Amino acid sequence: MQEQHPFSPFVRILARGKTKTRPLTLDEAEKSMGMILRGEAEPEQIGAFLMLLRLKEETAEEIAGFTLGTRSGFDLPADMPRVDIDWSSYAGKRIQLPWFILSALALAGSGLRVFMHGTDGHTPGRLYTQETLVALGVPISETLTNAAERLRNHNFAYTPLEGLSPKLRDLIQLRPILGLRSPVHSFARMLNPFNATMMMQGIFHRGFMEVHSGAAILLDQPHMAVFRGEGGEIERRPNKPTVVSTSQGTTLNENETWPALLADPHQPADTVMDPMELGRVWSGENDHAYGVASITGSMAIALKTMGRADSIETAQAMAEDIWAKRDKANLINKA
Repeated sequence: MQEQHPFSPFVRILARGKTKTRPLTLDEAEKSMGMILRGEAEPEQIGAFLMLLRLKEETAEEIAGFTLGTRSGFDLPADMPRVDIDWSSYAGKRIQLPWFILSALALAGSGLRVFMHGTDGHTPGRLYTQETLVALGVPISETLTNAAERLRNHNFAYTPLEGLSPKLRDLIQLRPILGLRSPVHSFARMLNPFNATMMMQGIFHRGFMEVHSGAAILLDQPHMAVFRGEGGEIERRPNKPTVVSTSQGTTLNENETWPALLADPHQPADTVMDPMELGRVWSGENDHAYGVASITGSMAIALKTMGRADSIETAQAMAEDIWAKRDKANLINKA
C-alpha cells in the first residue's frame, strides 16, 4: 500500500465536502506554505490546494500563516536597514497611470525609507511597477541585499518577487494556466521582509479589507492601512470617497471615510498609459490635477496611519507640503 504523501493532509482539510471542510489554522497555513516553497509538495497537490483556497476564499489566519511560512525562507542581509514603509505592488494598472509610485518616491525624498516589492506580467494589458520604474530610470534591486544598500543610500528600493521568493513568482505565474488568481496574490502583499513599522495595502475586492486587517493583527504589524485602491494598487482614488481600515499592533481601528479630493467623480480612462508622463509631472513640466491629487492623497493615508498626523486634514496638508518641496530635478533621493 502506497504511503500517504506528507502534504496530502492539507489538501484533505480543504476538500472534505460542505460539512467537513474547514479553513486552515495559522499553524497549518504556515507549515503548508513552507512545504510548497521548499519543494516538498507535488505539482498536482499545489494546483488543487491553491484552487480549493480560491474557491472558499482565504481567511485572515491563512493569510498570516502563509506569510510566516514565506518569511522563514527569506535570504535577508546581515545588516538589516530600518525601513519605515512597506509598499507592495502586485496588481498592475490598466485605467490610470501608477501615480502611487510618485507617492512613494516623494515620501522617500522627505526622509522616510520606503521599500516596494511586486511582480509583473501575470495579467495582459496592464502597466506594471517594475517596467514603469525602468522607464523612469529608477534602478531595480534584484536581491534583498542590494535593496538594503539602496535603502540606506537613497531611502527607496524596489525588488521583484523573484528576489524575495523565486517559488512564489512561479506560483503567481500560474494564473493564466489556472485561469484565476490564487492566494499568493493576496498574501504576497503582506510579506514585509524588512519589518517596516508601517504597511500599506491596496485591494480591489471590498471583502478582503477585513481579511488583510485581521492578518495584520495576527502578524502584530505595528501600523497598517488597507483600502480599495485604484485597480487594486495602493493608490487613493481622489475623485471618490475612500474607506480606510487601519490596524495598530493587535488593535483594529474603526473604518474611516476619507473625502474625495476632486469635485468631479468621473475621470476618463487613460488611453495612452505613457509611464514618462509620471516623470513630466514630477519635474513640473506637466500639470495633472487627478494625478497630483492621487499622489498627495495616497501619501496622506500613510502619514496619518504611521502617526505623523492626527487628522485627515493635517495629513493632507503635510502630503501637499512634501510634494511641493520634492526635488524636481531628481526622482531618487541622492543623499
